Amino acid sequence: MGKLYNNKRYHRDLSWLRFNHRVLQEAKDPNNPLYERIKFLAIFSSNLDEFFKVRVSDIRQIKEVEKPLRKKLITKPNKVLREIKAQVELQQEEFGRIFSEEIVPELKSENIHLIDFTQFSNVQKEITKTYFQEELKAKTEVSIHPVSGKESVFIENEQLYLAALLNKSEFVLVKIPEEEDRFFSFPKYNGKHYITFIDDILKYNLKQNPQREHNITFYSVKKSRDAELYIDDEISGNLKEKIEKSLSRRETGQATRLLVDHKMPVTFQEILKARLDVYHCDLIMGGTYHNFKDFFKFPNPTEKHLSVKELPPLPHPELSLENSLFQTIKEKDRLLYFPYQSFEPVIKLLEEAAEDPTVTTIKITIYRAAETSRLNDAIARASKNGKEVVIFIEVKARFDEENNLKWGKTFEENGAKVIYSFPAIKVHSKIMYIEREVSEKTERYAYISTGNFNENTAKVYTDFGLMTAHPDITEDINKVFLVLEGKMIIPKAEKLLVSPFKTRDEFEKLIQNEIAFAKAGKEAYIIAKMNSLEDKKMIDLLYKASHAGVKIRLLVRGICCLVPGIKGQSENIYVTSILDRFLEHARVYIFGNDGNEKMYIGSADWMKRNLSHRIEVVAPILDTEIHKTIKTLIEIQLKDNTKARVIDVQQKNEYVQNGKPSLRSQIETYRYFET
Repeated sequence: MGKLYNNKRYHRDLSWLRFNHRVLQEAKDPNNPLYERIKFLAIFSSNLDEFFKVRVSDIRQIKEVEKPLRKKLITKPNKVLREIKAQVELQQEEFGRIFSEEIVPELKSENIHLIDFTQFSNVQKEITKTYFQEELKAKTEVSIHPVSGKESVFIENEQLYLAALLNKSEFVLVKIPEEEDRFFSFPKYNGKHYITFIDDILKYNLKQNPQREHNITFYSVKKSRDAELYIDDEISGNLKEKIEKSLSRRETGQATRLLVDHKMPVTFQEILKARLDVYHCDLIMGGTYHNFKDFFKFPNPTEKHLSVKELPPLPHPELSLENSLFQTIKEKDRLLYFPYQSFEPVIKLLEEAAEDPTVTTIKITIYRAAETSRLNDAIARASKNGKEVVIFIEVKARFDEENNLKWGKTFEENGAKVIYSFPAIKVHSKIMYIEREVSEKTERYAYISTGNFNENTAKVYTDFGLMTAHPDITEDINKVFLVLEGKMIIPKAEKLLVSPFKTRDEFEKLIQNEIAFAKAGKEAYIIAKMNSLEDKKMIDLLYKASHAGVKIRLLVRGICCLVPGIKGQSENIYVTSILDRFLEHARVYIFGNDGNEKMYIGSADWMKRNLSHRIEVVAPILDTEIHKTIKTLIEIQLKDNTKARVIDVQQKNEYVQNGKPSLRSQIETYRYFET
């Protein structure tokens, strides 16, 4: 592994690769059930696909920028791309070893045999011939191309292909049908289950002819393309329409990776590079099979339970779905923690608001919507029922653009006011505002979360959601929506931290306060949990705080550009990263404040984009019981010595080992809510 950092910071993208290595560790961990390990292989593969479509494409674009400006953006992009390629290929090798030397043998021990076409029995060969003729043949696109030629050969973005040299002058490309399940299960035989890839059914059948078997070898190929939309001018014209028109460009964008079977001969690699219009830096060696994200649907033909024990979301003890949620929230602030607790109260709140005759106004931000959604249905129904409904939809939420546009159209058809993306800035906040007119008085309610209004991700992502009727907070939320509606320029919030207006300044003041307390000889500490830590100014300020004696404890799931444990720079900073069955997604910030602890939750990480280039909302926790609950949950995570890794100088991802009794924070958190 090359050097990840300069004197002060890890490189952002190399740090992300170390995060994905933590995913790979979960696939390797024999303490995880077999199908959980398979799921982590799928997550690793899916993550890497997105990394090449997004981050690698960004670096490639920076290479085209003039050198003086490039220096400000990134140093030596070619060097970074080489380091990325080297690390990815090392991880791909490890991935292959885990799959072939651990997963496949363990499947075999459970009488599940994952076989390739060379292992087909005579009976299985006949079954695949029938399946190919009746199901696959008509759906399979086969094209033959000359080895040399001026025009490049087009293959679809992220699609799986098989490639083979037919002779010295021609090669064949076979597109694997995407509408088919990737895996085919043979009938059980002698108490054993046999499963194969669709790839192998194609390989076997395409080699057959009436006279003899073709002596050709097929290799897997996949091309990833730049996923950026590249809208030249976001200021003038209709941004929504420009985004809609730009979506199709992803399918023809610049190549960012050509993933090929590592067994492919170099001569054939060179032919494909030339004909598919890619460079050597785009070529990544992979295994025999690509698109391991398909393993999310890997069949379990046995009656054994080979996955993790289900942890169904628990009902909230205070938010009874039989009573009015408005009344319950009016009594005191209420906290939800997904997926340990059910997302149902959030849906119920909107369903109640849609039907309640006293509700006059509903405003909400949507960043990533579920494809089918009771929550969104309730919003549409509220509008249909005559409420004033204002919905801000962030269409620039990458890979969710089409689904968000679809819901926007539905909301508009039901009479809602829909506001789409702003030029040059994303709205990433997760907020809702409701007004009721009760006895000629206006009641205000707000919901502020660290996660999206999405029922599906609420089952997998760990997120806090705060329901409140606090007058200052609800007034601040209303101001944020007035900004989104273009009725106010700057939301002069009293309690909330709102990016890009106030969040950075307030966090800097809170850190400076801890520095002052430390210099005065008082106890000073910062505890922060986030997805990513990348902002240069925040990192430098944390170094300054560490040097002053502030004790800093960080939980960072993904990118961490801060280098901890360096004498004279960061010796008072300790960082761990928890990776387990749920995706750690909440953001929590705690400051000692000389004994009067301050706590915040919200949508913003400490990344430059969250603090300076997005509209984010971070809320103070004012309720003492909720403050205590969140602190307890964070302390559980700080004690994790089972799924927590230490972020050290080299980001080696070593598990926390402290000699204390084993504590797995996600399981312990579930028990906390059970009791």
